[in-house]
Amino acid sequence: MEIFYNCLKAFIVGGAICLVGQILIDFTKLTPARILVAYVTAGVILTAIGLYEPLVEFAGAGATVPLTGFGYTLAKGVQKGLEEYGLLGALTGGVTATSAGITAAIVFSYVVSLVSRSGSK
Repeated sequence: MEIFYNCLKAFIVGGAICLVGQILIDFTKLTPARILVAYVTAGVILTAIGLYEPLVEFAGAGATVPLTGFGYTLAKGVQKGLEEYGLLGALTGGVTATSAGITAAIVFSYVVSLVSRSGSK
């Protein structure tokens, strides 16, 4: 039963994050690219002021999978790099922490480009 509650919490939090994005798309003139950047920036800012960590502990993947979670991972990487290596770590820690996700995005997009054809609209 515990796994059900964990999935439910992740679904509710992740769904709420996506709902905010959909509202921004429907009711503002923001482009999807600007909304994506806003989500990553919001994740960094919320992590910096200590508000995102409790959400991650509560919702797990519901908070770490959306783009705000990418910002959270960037911020945590910068914090860790700063503690370990000083200023140089602050510059490289975020990329180090998110390297697996960046690599997966590149590899999977390349694989999809190989197996699909582009078409005109």
